[in-house]
Amino acid sequence: MGKVGDWVDTVNCKVAASKVGYWFKLDGSGHPKERKGSYFFTEMRAGLATFFAMSYIIAVNSSVVSDTGGTCVCTADPQVDRWCINDPTYAICKAEVKRDLITATAAIAAFATFFMGLLANLPIGLAPGMGLNAYFAYTVVGFHGQGLVPYQVAVTAIFVEGWVFFGLALLGMRQWLARVIPRSIKLATSVGIGFFLTLIGMTYSEGIGLVVGDTSVPLDLAGCHPSSRDSVTGACPDSDKMRNPTMWIGIFCGGVLTTVLMMYRVKGAIIAGIILISIISWPRTTEVTYFPYTAVGDDAFDFFKKVVDFHQIKHVLNVQQWDISGHGGQFGLALITFLYVDILDTTGTMYAMARYASLVDEETGDFEGSTIAYMVDSVSIAIGAILGTPPVTAFVESGAGIGEGGKTGLTAMATGVCFFIAIFFAPIFASIPPWATGCVLILVGSMMVRAVTDINWKYMGDAIPAFVCIALMAFTYSIANGLIGGICLYMLLNVLVWIIEKVSGGRIVPQNKEFKDPWVPDFGSIIPMWMVNVAKGRAPWKMDEPVRSIEGTTGPEPVLVGEKGEKGDSSAGSRPDSATEVPAELVNEKGAHH
Repeated sequence: MGKVGDWVDTVNCKVAASKVGYWFKLDGSGHPKERKGSYFFTEMRAGLATFFAMSYIIAVNSSVVSDTGGTCVCTADPQVDRWCINDPTYAICKAEVKRDLITATAAIAAFATFFMGLLANLPIGLAPGMGLNAYFAYTVVGFHGQGLVPYQVAVTAIFVEGWVFFGLALLGMRQWLARVIPRSIKLATSVGIGFFLTLIGMTYSEGIGLVVGDTSVPLDLAGCHPSSRDSVTGACPDSDKMRNPTMWIGIFCGGVLTTVLMMYRVKGAIIAGIILISIISWPRTTEVTYFPYTAVGDDAFDFFKKVVDFHQIKHVLNVQQWDISGHGGQFGLALITFLYVDILDTTGTMYAMARYASLVDEETGDFEGSTIAYMVDSVSIAIGAILGTPPVTAFVESGAGIGEGGKTGLTAMATGVCFFIAIFFAPIFASIPPWATGCVLILVGSMMVRAVTDINWKYMGDAIPAFVCIALMAFTYSIANGLIGGICLYMLLNVLVWIIEKVSGGRIVPQNKEFKDPWVPDFGSIIPMWMVNVAKGRAPWKMDEPVRSIEGTTGPEPVLVGEKGEKGDSSAGSRPDSATEVPAELVNEKGAHH
């Protein structure tokens, strides 16, 4: 072990002393802003931790988005089979769409995460976001294409969103727009999406099949065998409720076991539950098999047997439809909703992860490389749309790698390489059943609803709009409805209160008005750093202008600033106490978990 340790130290020192170490500001690189405690092998280990924490998104995102049917066309009689559930040709096409999306999800995650590390030097992983993919699949396109717009129009909206974000990031407006949204609505968005994901995780299409809706009851207890459901209403007969073995496997292996592992801080707990359920569901001779002896089951099993295979994207690659006549209003609604949720999602997560890694400048409130980070995310959104995926966003699971000591972009680059390797294991990821990922959605939802305790329930002007936002997201099965309802009600209530207060000369004031969350958007600091550099005659990409002396040594080492603006310890491996845990207020304001 001594020799291995010496070899590791030697490699760490050599990498730090190289141009690579200087670019990524590794400890010992001589960079004026080197990140103390950052070493090459530590960054590699952190990258693996982030990948294992994020890797579930390959299976979950492909399963959720494939429920739209992609570009598949249903030939069944809508009077007999409106949802095209019993059309074997459509089912096989949908299975191919799922394989396409496995390749697309892994590819865009690899691209976005790798370049986030290379260009922005941040240990943050990116991939198609949870919540955004559910909104895309079940509201915008809809189950089997029964939503607002066709799949081709939806990915066009995402492509446009990506370039709109690019412009906002370039001009420094993206951070500003996130600050304009009232705090209660930000928090409610996170909670509402959490309940939305939970509901999806309990359904048959992308979950464990615990609940079902029919014409008489909006939500009813289910858990029956799929074959026993009513062909018209989808309801379960009382005699078969809660008797589906796949549901119980999902509850105990994907829910209870995964939760216990998470309680004991076992790394990769979520992926462990998914793997266990998948292995149980792969044998064809069991009652819980994912490969029944049907045309669809045979097709899925034939693909599964390949194990290692590069699946070429056939159905969802570059399918944008620019003729949106007939879908203009819904196209605009989808675009605005994607913009809003993604602003909260990515901005909040990036700030939370940057603060966790002690990379936030307490004087400016910004983090290193923020403009480049937002630009990488924006370009990734547009490229992801070409591949057929929902918007790409930063993942809070990046905290797993940061917790392992990741402080630089090398962590993200290692994660990106892992996602690239995963592209060639599409047959495995395509064979993960929905009852294996359903409890993942429920667990993610449980993490997101924690923000409900931070909502200001003391003042009704904040509380009621937040509650309406949460309720509409879950009960109308639409993130957009919740956002519209919450924001409009917030504006209406608080404008009325302001008018009454002004007219009465301040004598008529609502109860507990003193507890109202202040809404004073910061209209300053909107100019991005690259513009400041240009104004000062410096190269726009040189964000910190490190300067070496003639002998190659650096100037005086800068003083690290702690959470409260006090001088912090700059010794290796030190970190402000508040950085040992992701700040709740930042995670809660991001709008979505990943």
